[in-house]
Amino acid sequence: MGGKKAKSFNVIGKANCFYGSLFFRNLKKRELNSPDQLFSFSKLPERTSRDVSRAAEIMETSIQAVKKKVSLTIVKVSGCLPYMLPPKCPNTCLANKYRLITGACNNRDNPRWGAANTALARWLPPDYEDGVSQPKGWNPNFLYNEFPLPLVREVTRKIIHASNEAVTEDDQHTDLLMVWGQYIAHDIAFTPQSTSRATFWEGTDCQRTCESQNPCYPIQFPANETLSMGLECLPFYRSSPACGTGDQGSLFGNLSKSNPRQQMNTLTSFLDASTVYSSSTAIENKLRNLTSQEGLLQVNTLYEDAGREYLPFVTQVPSPCAQALNTEKSERIECFLAGDSRASEVISLAAMHTLWLREHNRLAKNLKMLNTHWSSETIYQEARKIVGALHQVITLRDYIPKILGPMAFEQYVGPYKGYDSTVNPTISNIFSTAAFRFAHATIHPVVRRLDERFQDHPDHPKLFLHEVFFSPWRLIKEGGLDPVIRGLLASPAKLQIQDQIMNEELTEKLFVLSNNGTLDLASLDLQRGRDHGLPGYNDWREFCDLQRLETETELYTAITNRSIVEKIIELYKHPNNIDVWLGGLAENLLPNARTGPLFACIIGRQMKALREGDRFWWENKHVFTEAQRHELEKHSLSRLICDNTGLTTVPADAFQLGSFPTDFKSCEDIPGINLEAWREIFHQEGTCSFPEKVDDGDFASCSESGKLIVIYSCHHGYQLQGQEQLTCTHRGWDSPPPLCKDINECEDQMNPPCHSSAKCKNIKGSYQCVCTDPYELGEDERTCIDSGRLPRGSLVSIILGAIMVCGLTVLTWIVICRWRRFSKITGIDILLDMKEVKEIQEFSMTPEFQSWVAEEQSGILGG
Repeated sequence: MGGKKAKSFNVIGKANCFYGSLFFRNLKKRELNSPDQLFSFSKLPERTSRDVSRAAEIMETSIQAVKKKVSLTIVKVSGCLPYMLPPKCPNTCLANKYRLITGACNNRDNPRWGAANTALARWLPPDYEDGVSQPKGWNPNFLYNEFPLPLVREVTRKIIHASNEAVTEDDQHTDLLMVWGQYIAHDIAFTPQSTSRATFWEGTDCQRTCESQNPCYPIQFPANETLSMGLECLPFYRSSPACGTGDQGSLFGNLSKSNPRQQMNTLTSFLDASTVYSSSTAIENKLRNLTSQEGLLQVNTLYEDAGREYLPFVTQVPSPCAQALNTEKSERIECFLAGDSRASEVISLAAMHTLWLREHNRLAKNLKMLNTHWSSETIYQEARKIVGALHQVITLRDYIPKILGPMAFEQYVGPYKGYDSTVNPTISNIFSTAAFRFAHATIHPVVRRLDERFQDHPDHPKLFLHEVFFSPWRLIKEGGLDPVIRGLLASPAKLQIQDQIMNEELTEKLFVLSNNGTLDLASLDLQRGRDHGLPGYNDWREFCDLQRLETETELYTAITNRSIVEKIIELYKHPNNIDVWLGGLAENLLPNARTGPLFACIIGRQMKALREGDRFWWENKHVFTEAQRHELEKHSLSRLICDNTGLTTVPADAFQLGSFPTDFKSCEDIPGINLEAWREIFHQEGTCSFPEKVDDGDFASCSESGKLIVIYSCHHGYQLQGQEQLTCTHRGWDSPPPLCKDINECEDQMNPPCHSSAKCKNIKGSYQCVCTDPYELGEDERTCIDSGRLPRGSLVSIILGAIMVCGLTVLTWIVICRWRRFSKITGIDILLDMKEVKEIQEFSMTPEFQSWVAEEQSGILGG
């Protein structure tokens, strides 16, 4: 047994050494301006999620090396074990009042359902080429129904791609419908890419190889197409596996049993506004203004929008976001910091994030005025609870019915019947990887900015989509939110047409901020579906009780555009080979809907599960009072815009396309929430005075069995010492308030906060990773990388060395001149020839002389 354990540690050590070697393999820091690097930046999860991903990859790589049944040593040492165990659920009355930021313990019997950093749900078994982990198309010689799968890039070019000019506009819905879909998608799902940028075994950079080798799964180009830089593929990184799946499955049962690779969702599955608050305590802590007594969120301290707030900037400086031409270093506009790392992808999405930041702070300030006795924690949690409920109201009442159409909405969603603890709300792989990506086909290639009369803005003209990627500076320096919001309210979305699926802004110019190439969103979507092992189009039709389409003639019944059907058959050869994302997009739209039958089924089922399986759903009777539910129903996206921008007229339904001013209403006529329903009077019970505050922490109150309970909590980075829960008795509080003690994160040996290349320094409430000169922190803020400059000490040494050499040269010539002068005075012919000069110079290179120079330098630097 000892030998096996030692071997397991050796394998883990090699896997960990691989990740450590990334530091040495790539000391030189790259500029974050290539499209795939920008894409990776927007897909970079927060630290806990990165740790889970890294642990799963170490575990997978180790198991691939061992390839036989071993003990749980690998599970423990890799770091996977903590994320595979059920979470410890709090047993307090607050657990029924406010949802946890991680989404855990929503379902008391299945506490991991819907929680962050858990595997996506599978509604059908995955379809991998080796049955366990290899994506569809991994082996070019692997046949499906006797044919190889077509290259995804070829599918893009021959079926999906359309020019920017070939755009049919939606005559029913505004561009805001598309933005809301993207925003909500970012609220409920985020699948992290591999934490490695190079192949696991050989260390080959994924940007410089066209070979499929984990985690690289490059998008191959057809034979007649190559990138301008000469590559024959686009870089693509596989999604990280969930702990205990794929090749790791051998640890948890007999090797003959299949435990296929699953992908992870780093966000909570619930519609809970994690776009605003995040899904981790660490990021939530960064987003909150903990010095405020009003439960506020952090705002930008450098810029304002006509007196209104902007999102704060990320702490990583410089961030990879684009800058205006000729921007000085001191005038940089960094990427925005929000609950989701993708907030800066496009300015319309950043505008939506900003609206909800403002809404939280607006609600919090008003709640504080109503309930002056509420603690900062209570105000924050109540405002967060309202904002989460509004996300649910707008999505299920106003958005989803327009996507599914009335008939499909009734069939798959229907009326709310209450919380059902047997329903698993976890986001499914098919929903996040294919069905809800239908909205990519509704993205307009142009972003319009409008003036107060809802006409093209004279100072801020319309922009093509590639001009707004990662460009928050356009919000701050080009008119703020209002012109963008007006453009979304008064401009039509792109209509999903079978021969205009996706425009060239997305297939040819995705994330173009430099001359370092581009990405292709359609190919990324198709490749991601294959990476995740999604079964084909017909398998999902059968799942939804729809007819399988086995022939070209049968395909015509679902896709009336004969040219598209012919191209699909030409490429895929067999209907059962069709990628589900393409098949779902190509279907005829349902009446008064923006999806076909297949995606309507999948989206409808997922939304119903999100609603029925959420214990904190706003309509569940214990979550809000009847009066509060009545007020929440009044709210709308139009009211949100009225309250948080300079607009004074808006459409009654922000998703319904109309003409200005005919179809617009004054903000005075748009109903909103009356917060009086949240007024609460503090009644001092017996001898219990108002609870005491604690430094670096806060409290919230609730009732249990008729008794007043106060629950204390510490800010992130602090640990509670003392009694967490205080109960009011006839003698007063049953114990004194606790203390919050700083946690020394640097003492964590099992999960060190900094890479071995950096030194960990504990600071109050947090820690810092410190690098020695000339290294600096990389984008993960925990690994030291080469700054590209010389160490400051080396620079001083070079200067001093140059001074010494110059001094020695001068001294040499002084000696020569003196000897010559002496020879003339005395009449003796004593001259130093070149040989003697060379001897003096050689002496300057001897160890004795160099030692003396070093001592002198040390004295100067030390003094």
